[in-house]
Amino acid sequence: MAKVKYYYNSDTLSYQKIQLKKRDKFKNFILFLTGAVIFMIIGYVVFTSFFESPKEKDLKRQLEFVKLNEQLHTKRMAQMENVLKEIQDRDNNIYRLYFEVNPIPEEQRKAGFGGINRYKSLEGFDNSEMVIDATKNMDVLAKQLYVQSKSLDKIVKLADNKEKLLAAIPAIQPVKKEDLTRMASGYGWRIDPFTKARKKHYGMDFSAPIGTPVYASGDGVVKKADQRSSGFGKHIVINHGFGYVTLYAHLSKYNVRKGQRVKRGDLIGFVGTTGRSSGPHLHYEVHKNEVKVNPINYYYGNLSPEEFRAMQKAAQMEGQSLD
Repeated sequence: MAKVKYYYNSDTLSYQKIQLKKRDKFKNFILFLTGAVIFMIIGYVVFTSFFESPKEKDLKRQLEFVKLNEQLHTKRMAQMENVLKEIQDRDNNIYRLYFEVNPIPEEQRKAGFGGINRYKSLEGFDNSEMVIDATKNMDVLAKQLYVQSKSLDKIVKLADNKEKLLAAIPAIQPVKKEDLTRMASGYGWRIDPFTKARKKHYGMDFSAPIGTPVYASGDGVVKKADQRSSGFGKHIVINHGFGYVTLYAHLSKYNVRKGQRVKRGDLIGFVGTTGRSSGPHLHYEVHKNEVKVNPINYYYGNLSPEEFRAMQKAAQMEGQSLD
């Protein structure tokens, strides 16, 4: 029940009831309502300044979690960049150096991204700068990983070719040293046994009894096994690939046929004296990129340093060749 208010009338010397007009009542109501709203706003501001709502606490926890993850991702990316840097250094300074391939330029490894703004969709947010930086770093790292993976693919291919090359190089003596009578003639100027004229001898002559085994000096494919070449008699030609070809001449018989694939050390024929020959021996030649080279430079597979020096000394003597 509303309180009744009175006022003292000095003219009538009595108390009279206060009668409020509707306008005054409405005015008082508005003043009360305004005061209440102001009080509520002040109270809310004061309350929220000292206390957080459950939703605010949840949002704050989420923001802290995002920042923590960003820090962890930044740290992990730095670790990945360090590991990648080590792989890149080994790639340029070990692998590519070993296989005689030019290193990948630094600007190619770390080239940026051209064209339109790739990160426009990430702009306009509270943490846009942080997100854009992280995305840029991930893109650069991904591109470097792609370049490195392609480089390692190439290194694997080069390694495979290198292994094949090492197996193809004519690296052993075609007649075992214990089977030799002597190393009769080397590469260079020699006396022709038939004309007695001085001429260039493009191979090495290994004197051995007829029937002595002759071995392939490297992996390859038999290109010839016939006697359709003047002077060489029965002979074998092996194509080793990588520009290497070897010739085995004056054989008594073959142990291979044309088109057959052979390995280093395989028995391919036997010493003889067929063709233009003054005695039983093997005439052996090495061709590199269609140029006849000195075979003595390739005997690193089955000769000791002392045996190699002795052969080198004998090969340098200008005597008479056997063919």
